[in-house]
Amino acid sequence: MYLVYTPEGADEPKRWKYSPKRLMSAEREMLERRTGRNFSEFTQDVLKGNSQCRRALLFMFQKREHPGVRYEDIDFAWDELTLEHSKGELLAMREQVADNVPPEQLTAVLAKLDEEIAAAYEDPDDEGKASLPIAE
Repeated sequence: MYLVYTPEGADEPKRWKYSPKRLMSAEREMLERRTGRNFSEFTQDVLKGNSQCRRALLFMFQKREHPGVRYEDIDFAWDELTLEHSKGELLAMREQVADNVPPEQLTAVLAKLDEEIAAAYEDPDDEGKASLPIAE
């Protein structure tokens, strides 16, 4: 999964690979302090669209590239920050969809997934092994 930031006036979006299980302990602890949630709750709330969690996540990625950035400097319009699945993640989801979707909805769900797969970012490091972007 990717956190994609496209500030107004930007030529290209900035894309960071978001893999919660690969974050270092100092980053996880900072995210917990900033949001008041334990890390497992944080990862779920990021997916649910919690603005505070997404701001903290954007801050973490910005801080990696610009160590002097302050949390107070992080401000974005809602449509400037999105989460996107990689092509490999979507392909893995497509393989599992038949087990989780009622038969009468399967065709529509597969068509929607195929549409998303066609437009998805293809990560050169992606091995097609998708896992949920939450901490267990």
